[in-house]
Amino acid sequence: MALEEKRTTILKKFLNEAIKKWEVSEFLERQLVRAGFVKCDIMRTPLGTRILIYAERPAQVIGRRGANIRQLAQILEKKFGIENPQIDVVTVENPELCAKIMAQRIARAMARGIKFRRAAFIALRQIMAAGARGAEITISGKLTSERARFEKYTVGTMIKCGQDAREKIDKAVVYCLLKPGVYGIEVKILPPVKLEDEIRIKKPEEVKPEEIEAVAATKSKQ
Repeated sequence: MALEEKRTTILKKFLNEAIKKWEVSEFLERQLVRAGFVKCDIMRTPLGTRILIYAERPAQVIGRRGANIRQLAQILEKKFGIENPQIDVVTVENPELCAKIMAQRIARAMARGIKFRRAAFIALRQIMAAGARGAEITISGKLTSERARFEKYTVGTMIKCGQDAREKIDKAVVYCLLKPGVYGIEVKILPPVKLEDEIRIKKPEEVKPEEIEAVAATKSKQ
């Protein structure tokens, strides 16, 4: 029984830590929505708890002379019980290849009164101009009538299944509240990466000597 109780205690500890990380992430996403919040990483260090915030506009996260950072640290320490939070802000490289940022841009454009189709096509052009191999945008809600439906826009290559779809597709969903109701915006981006089933035959001048030796050694063993 003692061993089972110990296992249960450890399991509850991991569950509580996961719930706390989720609550902190949800809180930061609500607080930093205008700063283009993407995600946060929470790591324990000997000096306290380090929190990495990835955002499109770090200046808005930091605030004037670090005022916003200090305020966030105080809230995280008092509300969530995080010991000595140390917040670092990381700028997202190539924001046009980040699905969360692009979905937020579409949501902000729709909130300003821009038609959803125009916002989606502008986002697709920005994504492809950044070098993506493909993108897919799905907008659902009361688009043109009182009955909810969805429209999907796709450009380039978009894989739907397999290991590449699970690991290499960047996917994000953002919700936008307008007068007709709530709209859902889903963005999928395939970055400029090599897929597992792609095969490229090298030219003779591209083959390195060590590669030739390795193939010769393999044939000699056979």
